[in-house]
Formats: sequence, C-alpha cells, structure tokens
Amino acid sequence: MTPDEYCQQRAAASGSSFYYSFLFLESRRRQAITALYAFCREVDDVVDECPDPGLARTKLDWWRGELAALYTGRPSHPVTQALAGSLKEFHLPQEQLLEIIDGMEMDLDNTRYADFKALHLYCYRVASVVGLLAAEIFGYKDRQTLKYAHDLGLAFQLTNIIRDVGEDARRGRIYLPQDELARFGIAEADLLGANYSDNFRRLMEFQVERAQTTYQQAFAQLPAADRKSQRAGLVMAAIYRATLNEIVRDNYRVLDQRISLPPLRKLWLAGKTWYMA
Repeated sequence: MTPDEYCQQRAAASGSSFYYSFLFLESRRRQAITALYAFCREVDDVVDECPDPGLARTKLDWWRGELAALYTGRPSHPVTQALAGSLKEFHLPQEQLLEIIDGMEMDLDNTRYADFKALHLYCYRVASVVGLLAAEIFGYKDRQTLKYAHDLGLAFQLTNIIRDVGEDARRGRIYLPQDELARFGIAEADLLGANYSDNFRRLMEFQVERAQTTYQQAFAQLPAADRKSQRAGLVMAAIYRATLNEIVRDNYRVLDQRISLPPLRKLWLAGKTWYMA
C-alpha cells in the first residue's frame, strides 16, 4: 500500500463529511487535503483510543518528532510521506501542524471549559488551523480568504460539539462552557442521564444560534474571487449545516443518539454545492 493509498483508506473509512468535499477536487489538491485529513485522524485517534494519558502524550510527542523529520526530508510514517509532496507545492507551515497536535493534547489536560473564551482556543487549534491549511491547499488570491477559513473551521467545530454532546459526556468530556450550562440551569448529570428539558432545549438553541452566526460570518468574509477555488469548504459547510438543521428538526435529541446524514444525501449535497458555487 502506498502512502497515498493509506491516506485515502483513512479518509474513506471515516465516512466524514470531509471525504465528500474532496471528491471533486483536482488530483494534486485532493491528494494533499486527503493527507492532511489523515494526519488529523491519526493524532485525534491517539487521544480517543489510548486509555493511558501518559502513553498518549508519548505518542503525540512521537508525532511532533515525525513532523520535524517531515520538514527535514526524512518522514517515516505513510501520512507524513504523503504530506511530503504537498510541502513542495503548498504553503503548509510546520507550526500550524504542531498546533493541531497541541489542540489534541488539550483533551488530555482539559475535560471542562469555564467559558467560551477558553473553548475558543481549543477550537482554533483543532479546527480553525485545519481550515487555514485547507485554504492553502484549495488556493486563494485574496488573503481575506484566510479569515473566512478561520471562521469556517470554528463553525465546523461548534457543530461537532453540538452533535456530540452526549457521546463526549460519556467519554468524560464536556465542551459546552460551564458558565453557559449554569446560565441555563443544566447540570452535568443531566447530560449523562440524557435528561431532556425546556432548559436543555434553550441551551441548545443558544449553541446552534452561535454556530449559525459563525457560518454567516465566515461566508461574509469569502471574497468572490476565491469562491470557486474554495468550493470544497463550501461543500463541507453545506453538509455540516444540513446536519445542524436535522438536529434542530429532531428537537436537539443529541444526548442519547448521534444525528448524521446518510451517505447518499451527503453526496447529493456535495455535488449540488460544488456545481452551484
């Protein structure tokens, strides 16, 4: 199996909305973004699948060393070997890839966030930075596009947090800011016990409104000159926002189930958005 095939397999197996956004890209950009996505999956899985925090930190440190090897021309892992070709063509700063690892490591240190300001740093590292790197791969003429990419990544992460409230709580992580839980009268036991209430609905309405506002803020910052080159991000946004709408339609039942779109609908949204953008 070649490094590119390894990354393709990682992306396809995930069933992620990101995979569908890659389908229509030209081959060199598709290869680069698939390798970037595979890198994110690798380091995310270190934290999610390693029950020993000490071992997880050791593995993340290994990935930091592997990035150093990548940027000195000596990568050993299939993912970094696949990324190596992209470094020659696209601007992918090492410090941003390291920032992603730092974000994943935050899950070992923080299982609660006092307020949205604290959560924002986490979202920046695990999502906005990915958006910035993706924008480099997709291509742009106007640097204003980087502001769009930053905010779109934030919107994606806010959507993930809303979708995965119950699943994350069962893993011991609560990303909803503590001050907002208190403001709406929601205890952690309510999340773990799947206790739906009017207060929970109001809390989730607040979260969804913030996510939708962030999407609108992102779109407003995308220059017309770069709309075509950034279509893959718009495809992701269409799928993510459709998921958000399903959550609202299902009355925010995110504590005891994971709401997602079927593959055929994702594919339909991807094709429609790509050709209309």
